[in-house]
Amino acid sequence: MPATAAADMALVLFAVFGVLGLGWRSWLQYRRTGSTGFRGVSAGGFTEGVAGVGFVIALIVAVSASILQETKVIQPVRALSVVWVQAVGIVIATAGIVATVYAQLEMGDSWRIGVDEKEVTTLVQTGVFGQIRNPIYTAMFTFGVGIALVTPNLVACASFILLVAMIELQVRRVEEPYLLRTHGDAFRAYAASVGRFVPGVGLIR
Repeated sequence: MPATAAADMALVLFAVFGVLGLGWRSWLQYRRTGSTGFRGVSAGGFTEGVAGVGFVIALIVAVSASILQETKVIQPVRALSVVWVQAVGIVIATAGIVATVYAQLEMGDSWRIGVDEKEVTTLVQTGVFGQIRNPIYTAMFTFGVGIALVTPNLVACASFILLVAMIELQVRRVEEPYLLRTHGDAFRAYAASVGRFVPGVGLIR
């Protein structure tokens, strides 16, 4: 697959992710609860602001990587610019989209973007949340890996590294402390037995 065609495919995948993972899910949340679930990127304070802004920048850089490759400003790494790698990337990115939407639906009415310290939601521990504490983020990592394989250029790789760093910051310094303050012993027991992003890994004891 030519580098420009691969970049076009990456942009299509980004569009599908945005429509389903953000647009449609927010609409569904509003229809169910009267709220879109969006709490902003700084509702949890300075640290969440840094993580939120960094997350947005990572997405912008990732999309820009595809656009720059499509316009031939940058080129993919030659060793990875082969059809089978791009095909695997498309499959992985698609799986990431499906997994993101599935995990969002599993959260039900507790789904949120951002943290509101004044708000208390149910601590979801069933379904996929019984195996991984943050399956939505795991699915987003999966999507990011897929995109990086579809357009394996240095800008795309840098955006993925930034994405991972910002999600780690958000989870470890914002969401987990919030859940501990809100749910106390229930969250302690949950975090001690269920992995952060991968089953059995990232337990808090």
